[in-house]
Amino acid sequence: MPSALMFLLRRLAEALLVLLLVAALAFGLFQFVGDPVAQMLGQDASPAQRAALRASLGLDEPLPVQYLQFIAQAVQGEFGLSLRHGRPVAELLAERLPATLELAGAAAVLALLIGLPLGMLAATHPQSRLLRLGMGLSLLGISLPSFMLGMLLILVFTLHLGWLPGFGRGPVPEGASSSLGSLAGWRHLLLPALTLAAFQAALIARLVRAEMRQVLASEHIRFARARGLPAWRIHGRHALRSALTPVITISSLQLGSLIAFSIVTESVFQWPGLGLLFIQAVAYADIPVMAAYLCASALLFLGLNVLADLACRRVDPRLRRPAGTEAA
Repeated sequence: MPSALMFLLRRLAEALLVLLLVAALAFGLFQFVGDPVAQMLGQDASPAQRAALRASLGLDEPLPVQYLQFIAQAVQGEFGLSLRHGRPVAELLAERLPATLELAGAAAVLALLIGLPLGMLAATHPQSRLLRLGMGLSLLGISLPSFMLGMLLILVFTLHLGWLPGFGRGPVPEGASSSLGSLAGWRHLLLPALTLAAFQAALIARLVRAEMRQVLASEHIRFARARGLPAWRIHGRHALRSALTPVITISSLQLGSLIAFSIVTESVFQWPGLGLLFIQAVAYADIPVMAAYLCASALLFLGLNVLADLACRRVDPRLRRPAGTEAA
């Protein structure tokens, strides 16, 4: 069997095991969030009413039985009914997923457009005061909590200057899933995307600078300079390509974490995505929604991780060699 196929099958098996563990952990932890029956009926309900509702929801079953029922439904794309909305959880996730992907995708593009050239230029022009200032500001992007940065952006650009809206998502045309078909959609997206991208852009910039510095000091780069190759070719083709493997790996993990970080950003900007749905589910002890959200987030994260591993094997031929080749 080809090594690439073996690698893919191994990664998919590992991803399946992680998903099962995440689902088990979610079900175990969410039992301590609160009693959904009390949330639905209130404090004045009789014990008989509570018992009847608990039985109708399947909450009277042992926890292992509830978990197995959840897994059996999840394999078929069903996550049960939301205890708060009374609607299928899969339907709620499908409604909110486009907003989260829109926000995370915009943040990922911004992080790469800012972090990659900034890190590369900072490595190739270490004496530039402007670039040193930019790298210094990247520390602010790493250290400043996203909720604080979001509130600062709202304070300046929404409340003080009035340039950009600070809450909600732009209008979504009927039958469409994206709000980016209008100027209002882009204006609503800018502040939350900047907030979500700040940490990732700073991390990518510092990672690229560190990797580029190490590669620029290597022997094959000195040999390329001795051959008289132009600087743009050395930096853009040889050095950057050699530095991309760890950058792709770390960046993919960080871009996957955008889904997790979006919980805070969506709460600050009231962005109607999966993160805001999860916060509302926690407040209501909506266990099916919380468990389904964690499983969906883990699936997206693991999918990006597998794609990053495949991209690294594509960029770096050494990763495609079978084990023991170098030793031979």
